[in-house]
Amino acid sequence: MTEQQTQKTSPVGVVGAGSFGLTVAQLLAENNDVLLFARDPKVVAKINDTHILSGVSLSHRIKAIDSYSQLAETCEVIFPVIPSDDFRNMMRSLGPLLSPRHILIHGTKGLDTEKVPDVMNFSGTLSRNDVFTMSEVISQESNVLRIGCLSGPNLSKEILEGQPTATVIASEYEEVERIGKELLSSKKIFVFGSKDILGAELAGAFKNIIAVGSGYLVGKGLGKNVQGIFITRGLHEIAHFGGMLGADKSAFLGTAGIGDLIATATSSNSRNFNFGFQLGEGKKLKDLLEASTELAEGVRTLKIAYLLAKTEKTRLPIIETLYKIVYEELSFDFALNYLMRYPYSADVSIHL
Repeated sequence: MTEQQTQKTSPVGVVGAGSFGLTVAQLLAENNDVLLFARDPKVVAKINDTHILSGVSLSHRIKAIDSYSQLAETCEVIFPVIPSDDFRNMMRSLGPLLSPRHILIHGTKGLDTEKVPDVMNFSGTLSRNDVFTMSEVISQESNVLRIGCLSGPNLSKEILEGQPTATVIASEYEEVERIGKELLSSKKIFVFGSKDILGAELAGAFKNIIAVGSGYLVGKGLGKNVQGIFITRGLHEIAHFGGMLGADKSAFLGTAGIGDLIATATSSNSRNFNFGFQLGEGKKLKDLLEASTELAEGVRTLKIAYLLAKTEKTRLPIIETLYKIVYEELSFDFALNYLMRYPYSADVSIHL
């Protein structure tokens, strides 16, 4: 039996039963049997008994488990899809059970700060050596070599309603792109490939910051003119910053970049947009964090990016201003006036 045939007959693993984890499992179930790992035995039982979770009707090809050992033994390809602040803990449990035969394609759009676990309450500085992408965490916590990233405009609600979408699988390994496409491609999803995994990861993480800011503007009652300007200048800023951190800026112009940015920064189905919208309406950060059942990654990534920018000694006016609005309650009128008068020298360059 060839490797390709093995991949198609073996179950595919998914770690995480949050909204996007369920979405990835549903997409994979179009072509494959799926083992979905969830930590809570009650969640596992509910999925297996009813095939319904959080109001989502799940494919009967999805089986829930709560054993990392079973996941590692049964699945050669695993999609970890959990919040960034818990990703390393997950890998420290799963990683020792993995070997170079495994392929991991993560769907987490955030950053890890191992040296500062509670970054939301941190006021010091961060360097690039303190911040890791999820692919870097996988490499650090396991012997897995074939690593990929799943990124793109993948709003869970729309996908679970059966609407079509596209995504990117980025990896240094052509084999990972090929296998990922075989597992995921269907009439519901088109899968692009990319060699720039760092670009896909940073674009996926940083666009959430802009989505929070876009939601905030709408919550304040501003219209499409300002929202359009904010998203455009925000794209320019995060592409510039991503380039400084080692990514190819062109990743920000593709499906994992501007494609995901447009969807996330304009849709009420986006957690990050909604989080910003509620801030714009006047709700407090602390109250929103306490009430949130799933992390709005952009709020955490905003702080990481702000602290990184200070260390890198680069000016990111949109990120800096949004940080002060979210974390320091800067006056919106002052912030808007500052950005409207910021001395940008030219419109967006084709070279970013």
